[in-house]
Amino acid sequence: MSNPYLCPNCKTNRTRFNIMEQVPVSVKLDPGTGNLVHQYSEEESLDPFHLPYNGSSRLVQCAACGVTGEEEMFIKRAQSKPL
Repeated sequence: MSNPYLCPNCKTNRTRFNIMEQVPVSVKLDPGTGNLVHQYSEEESLDPFHLPYNGSSRLVQCAACGVTGEEEMFIKRAQSKPL
């Protein structure tokens, strides 16, 4: 988090953001009830048809307008519009 941010939506906020750390939990649900059938541990391998999460570990939300997105999007916007 040592890069400056600029909101790509409101284009004015450079100071107020919410950083959201994502911690995915792989689960198997009952299709009829939605109840948890199984929660996979990090050491346990997933079913052949269960793909592992490959999204971002961090999302950023602009605390001025509320837009949420990948951290890189906020960094790139700040790089394209330096102070």
